[in-house]
Amino acid sequence: MAAKKIAIMVDEMYQVLEVWYPYYRFCEAGLEVNFVAAEAKKEYHSKEGYLCVSEIAAGEAGADDYDCMIVPGGFAPDFMRRSADVIKFANDMVNAGKVIAAICHGGWLLCSTDIYTGRKATCFMAIKDDIRNAGAEYVDAECVVDGNLITSRKPDDLPAFCTAILRALGK
Repeated sequence: MAAKKIAIMVDEMYQVLEVWYPYYRFCEAGLEVNFVAAEAKKEYHSKEGYLCVSEIAAGEAGADDYDCMIVPGGFAPDFMRRSADVIKFANDMVNAGKVIAAICHGGWLLCSTDIYTGRKATCFMAIKDDIRNAGAEYVDAECVVDGNLITSRKPDDLPAFCTAILRALGK
């Protein structure tokens, strides 16, 4: 049986724990994990300067290639949504019914999709109006699962966030 495959979205100023904690947790669980960004083979730096090199350009990634997309926070989602290819990939993943997971400010990218319409979600409190305006009912909880949409508020919520993703993927 083929391993489940996860796309972790990256861009400049990402939140280091929200990228690397899921990366290592899912690798340990036997999942295949790729860093996907606007450009392939580019160095992206966390808010603290920690380096992450993207493996695949969003324009070359297909929804058929992945079972799940994870959008970490930090300021990266604001950069992500400036790329038409990243937005297209996110929309393709949403339209294909894949597991979509966002933590902290990661919800900013999802505002460029239709996933929030009529759904419950959480995020870092500073962007709750953004996800409400995108159609979600905001819930202040460590992890909110609404069908294939999994959201969390902050790095402290990573254990619940990753556990929910693993459950959604049948692991």
